[in-house]
Amino acid sequence: MKSVKSDFLCLSEWTAPQLDAILTLTAKLKAQHKAGEAQPLLAGKTLGMIFEKSSTRTRVSFEVGMFQLGGQAIFLSAADSQIGRGEPIKDTARVLSRYVDAIAIRTYSQTSVAELASYATVPVINALTDSYHPCQLMADLFTVQECKGSYSDQVYCWIGDGNNMANSWINAAAVFGFELRVATPVGYEPDPWVIERAVQRGARLTFTNDPLEAARGANVLNTDVWASMGQEQEQQQRIKDFAGFQINDATLGVAASDALVLHCLPAHRGEEISDAVIEGPHSVVFDEAENRLHVQKAILARLLGAA
Repeated sequence: MKSVKSDFLCLSEWTAPQLDAILTLTAKLKAQHKAGEAQPLLAGKTLGMIFEKSSTRTRVSFEVGMFQLGGQAIFLSAADSQIGRGEPIKDTARVLSRYVDAIAIRTYSQTSVAELASYATVPVINALTDSYHPCQLMADLFTVQECKGSYSDQVYCWIGDGNNMANSWINAAAVFGFELRVATPVGYEPDPWVIERAVQRGARLTFTNDPLEAARGANVLNTDVWASMGQEQEQQQRIKDFAGFQINDATLGVAASDALVLHCLPAHRGEEISDAVIEGPHSVVFDEAENRLHVQKAILARLLGAA
C-alpha cells in the first residue's frame, strides 16, 4: 500500500489556489536565481526521468532545475533501460520508488503516466503525453503574469491543432476561469471529453474554424507545430489542412495591440508561425522557454514538501 502523496499529472486535478501557490513560488525561485542566491531546497534528493519521447527543453530544464535546487537527476531513455524491453510500468514504478525521490515521465499515453503514479510511492510529474503538457502550460501562465501583471483577466486564443497543448489550455480555462478561444481546422478539434469536462466546470470556451475570428481582440495568441511527435507521416496532409492557421502579421493585426505571442517550441517557422512574428516585439517565446526551468523547480519543491 503506497503512502499518500501528490502527483502533477493534469491541471484539472489541482485547484486554482494550489496552482497559484506554485506560480508564486516560481517567482520567488526565479528572483533568487537571478540574484545568485543558493537554493538548496532539494539537497540530497534525486529525480528519475523516464523519457520515451525526445526532448530539448524538458530534459535540460528538469536536470538543471534539480542541480540548482541542490539535488540531481538521472535520465532514463526507453532505449537504454528495461522499459524499452517491455518491463511492466508497474514494476518500474515500484523499483524506482526505492531509488529516487520523484519521477518525471515524458511518454505517449496518459494511461501510462496514470499507471506509473498509481504504483509509485514517490511523486510523479507528467513531463508530456499525447493528452496533456501541464508543466508547459504553467510556464505559459507564469510568462503572461510576468508580462501583464496577471494571467487571470486575459483573453487567450489557441490557433492550430487540437493537441495536448490545446487540451491543457482547456483544462486551465476550467480551473482558472479565464476566456479561451480555440481555432482549429475541421477534424482537428481537441479531445471531446476534455471539452465536456471543462464545460461542466463552467469554462468560458469558444470553438471556431476561423483563426482570425478567434484572434480578434485577444490578449494572448498561442500555437504549436501542426504535426506533433508520432504524426510525422501526416506532415504533408496537415500542411494542406492547416493552411491559413498561421500566427502572422495578419493575425496580430486583429488581436489586441499589446498581444503576447506564445509557442512551446520547437517551432516550424513559416508553418504555424511566421519568422517575423516569432522574432518580433510581441513574441515572448524565449522567456516562456526559460520559465520552464523555474516553474518545474517550484513543482518539484512543492511535491517534495520543500516549500
